[in-house]
Amino acid sequence: MKLYYSPGACSLSPHIVLREAGLAFELEKVNLKTKQTETGADFRAVNPKGYVPALRLDDGSVLTEGPAVVQYIADLAPERGLAPAAGTLARYRLMEWLNFISTELHKAFGALFNPLTPEDWKTFVRGLIGQRLDYIAGQLGERPYLMGETFTVPDAYLFTILRWGKWTDIDIGRWPVLKTYVERIAARPAVHAALAAERLLQEQEK
Repeated sequence: MKLYYSPGACSLSPHIVLREAGLAFELEKVNLKTKQTETGADFRAVNPKGYVPALRLDDGSVLTEGPAVVQYIADLAPERGLAPAAGTLARYRLMEWLNFISTELHKAFGALFNPLTPEDWKTFVRGLIGQRLDYIAGQLGERPYLMGETFTVPDAYLFTILRWGKWTDIDIGRWPVLKTYVERIAARPAVHAALAAERLLQEQEK
């Protein structure tokens, strides 16, 4: 398999999951401005949507959209416990978290990265994100991970999104539970390896 990624982007989530799953894979970096990969290929020929992540499977087909990609990876290594079995209520709870992170956090943060977004709208979005983070912090409580005692794929996704706070004027430290959560996940060997491969460790330490 090959993961097309951009350092620190939402593709960090499946990158972490691939390492947590212990699967063999290649990485190919994408310049999201030029839509070229590091080998000079046109990324739009891989994913016409033009954004990461994209996972090229061993049969040559390509899977896109982070929530789908991470579940696919998890199901390749069920023994790692990265997702509950398909069809169980626990699996639907996992999908519930993935959808919440995708629609209520990921897209909201996207507006803060857009230089064309008016400042008054950014202020509104930061307030909205704050409400969502209040909810997540309340749901986490004393639990180490979103699904309880076990790291699962929504944790990789949430960790990735929470890292964006430092570039969008959102201080995750306002939520001690979330700050501790980010530190806990960053300390996992697979996460450390993913950050190192994307040359993000220096940013993580700031």
